[in-house]
Amino acid sequence: MSFYSNLVSDSTLLQETIELLRECGGRANASQIVDVVFKVSHIDDELAGLLVGDLIRDDRRFKLLEGNTVELELNDCETRLLDDLDFVVVDVEATGAKMPPNRIIELGAYRIRGKQIVDNFLTLVNPEIPIPRFVASLTGINNDMVKQAPLFAEVVPRWLEFVGDAVLIAHNAPFDTNFINHEISRVYPGQRMVNPHLCTVTLSRRAIPGLTNYRLDTVAQNFSIPIPERHRAGSDALATAEIFLHLLDRLAASGIKDLAAAHRYEAMPLEKAMAVGELEHLPLLSNL
Repeated sequence: MSFYSNLVSDSTLLQETIELLRECGGRANASQIVDVVFKVSHIDDELAGLLVGDLIRDDRRFKLLEGNTVELELNDCETRLLDDLDFVVVDVEATGAKMPPNRIIELGAYRIRGKQIVDNFLTLVNPEIPIPRFVASLTGINNDMVKQAPLFAEVVPRWLEFVGDAVLIAHNAPFDTNFINHEISRVYPGQRMVNPHLCTVTLSRRAIPGLTNYRLDTVAQNFSIPIPERHRAGSDALATAEIFLHLLDRLAASGIKDLAAAHRYEAMPLEKAMAVGELEHLPLLSNL
């Protein structure tokens, strides 16, 4: 069991419980949860309450109310203004694209607060497996460089404290967040980060239509942002942070003020997202 508030269980049963509660407007009886999630019918309320209480214990996303009613706690982060949130923009370099068996070799991140970059987190990581020649050539990170670097298990406490309750940002966020959560699960089995995230690839596709592609180099060039050391976590994370600051201006111009609206914007079909900000974006695009 970990003691970090931004870690939660990655249990499938918990995820199914969250989905059920969302379908029920945020509340459901423990017996209903046992019926739908545990697939056990005709169980008495007291036993259902014990089962569900054990499932959700120590998980801050849930509250067990009187009468064995479970309530999904509202994430106030979703309703807060983007201007009031902290963001941690992250990039990872790894021994390969798939995990497992691949491992992180470098972790870089920058904290944004009040539309300013205010802090950073930069470290090599000893992956405990050889770095393939192709990856060493691409990143410039070789086996000798990581030999004396800390293990991820030594890095993770400082990482979790650095992130805190910030919103994670990454260029192709599923790749970076999945890799980090995979590494976290090796240190804290069955745990993952609960922090919400936004993807600058997805946001860029909607906010900057018409680019030839949405690779980091291309989006950075669109904003005249240099990347001194491409495929190094710190340099790529810094470029992504600067891109995200531009995207925050685009979101504001389109009337997208809070995190929930930004998530809806990410999920919109491209045509609809483009229509949301078409008039607002034209003056900005003309200056690029």
